[in-house]
Amino acid sequence: MAGLNEIGARRNESAPQVDRKTIEALLCISTGLLSDNMQGLVGTGCLRPYHRRGRMAGTAVTVRVRSGDNLVLHRALDHVRAGDVLVVDAGGEIAQAVTGRIMIGYLEKLGLAGIVINGAVRGSDEIGQRDFPCFARATTCRGPYKHGPGEFNIPVCVDTLVIEPGDVVVGDTDGIVAFAPSEAKRLIRAATEQDEREVIGIRAIQEGRWDRTWIEAAELKHGLVRGSGD
Repeated sequence: MAGLNEIGARRNESAPQVDRKTIEALLCISTGLLSDNMQGLVGTGCLRPYHRRGRMAGTAVTVRVRSGDNLVLHRALDHVRAGDVLVVDAGGEIAQAVTGRIMIGYLEKLGLAGIVINGAVRGSDEIGQRDFPCFARATTCRGPYKHGPGEFNIPVCVDTLVIEPGDVVVGDTDGIVAFAPSEAKRLIRAATEQDEREVIGIRAIQEGRWDRTWIEAAELKHGLVRGSGD
């Protein structure tokens, strides 16, 4: 049997939390804007929000469990704090739920920022009446086993999105993004500037003066049309 420090059974302490000011700023920025400023390569839309409404932003505490089993997930709850986002990688399998209304109610009571589940959840009717952010692949009535194995505060993967312990995790109705805290300041600035440009564009549409001349230049650049000299 693997020891507790071996791959597949690792149990690490949670990473330092991202400062509250940064989190509050990110709650005002869409995942689309954040993803755009990571070259459009970071993020996933494979999970859907099951809560009533609201965005999510917080510090990642990660858990990897065997599909359909939540024993180690329960132990990982000793390592979560108010403001964290609990990220559960259950391999994307949806035959068995790995959490539900009881655990999610407990996380809400602790003050977590939300939960992300690369797997299934149950109790969706009740979860849907709450504002506590819950993102998952699917729902099922079939509950979890409690045998293990599993590990926590290790890198996990949700679709193509790799999430490290301590990463910033942001979620809204479009999807989930995650990035290192060291990137937060740049992303907040760049996404805010992009949002301001887009607001100007929306206003131009409403006023009938939207400039679309860039399309021809882009077509020429990518060889989709011929220039006048060809």
